[in-house]
Formats: sequence, structure tokens, C-alpha cells
Amino acid sequence: MDSSSFNYATPKNQLIVLPDGRDIVDVIAGARDPKSDINLFRERQSEFDLNQKFNGDKGYVGEPAIKTPQKKPKNQQLTPEQKQKNKELSTERILVEHLIRLVKIFRVAIRLIVCVQGVAATQLGNATLD
Repeated sequence: MDSSSFNYATPKNQLIVLPDGRDIVDVIAGARDPKSDINLFRERQSEFDLNQKFNGDKGYVGEPAIKTPQKKPKNQQLTPEQKQKNKELSTERILVEHLIRLVKIFRVAIRLIVCVQGVAATQLGNATLD
């Protein structure tokens, strides 16, 4: 059973990272809206230069600003050229994928959400005291 069976959106995390995988440029942590990856990106895209290009996974297919792997057509196979392009793109993305793995393993996004919620609760509590 997945989260849609309970009418509950799984928290989404989105990282925008420099190509070498060393610097995180932007983070969306714990978005609970049932939005696709591409729609989350489109909401934040205005914060970047209009000419900025990105690499993404198959969740971003259809966005002109994002270079994505070629999906296999239904009941067909990818051509050798398409497979080669996908392999080249995955080679570029591997450092970013490792960073995403670390964020998940160490639950960085969850800690960020708890921290932000704690700060918001503290500020709310202080606001009621004033």
C-alpha cells in the first residue's frame, strides 16, 4: 500500500545542487502537497536565472530548462544512441545522486523540518507572550 491509499501525501524533498555535487543551492524539505517533482521545480524556478539549465531525473520530463533521460516508449525499446545519452547523463548526475542518498541516510531533511517547525513554534509562543 502506498501513501495515496490513505489520502496522505508523502513528504517530498527536492535538492538543487551544483554539478560537482558539493554545494546545495536550494532545498525544499517536507513539502506535503501532492505535487509532482516538475511542479515543485516550476514553483521555485523564478528564483533562478531564466537561462539557467538543470539536469534532472525522469520526474522532470517535459520541462525545457531540465535535461532529462529519455524514457522508454511504451512497448518499444530505446535505440543504442538514446541508451548512450542516458548513460552520459547518469554519469553527470551520479555525484548528485550520492548527495541525495546522504541526505536520506542521515535524515537531514527530516531534521531540517523539525528544526524549522521548532523555530516557528518558538516564535509563535513568543508572539503570544508579547
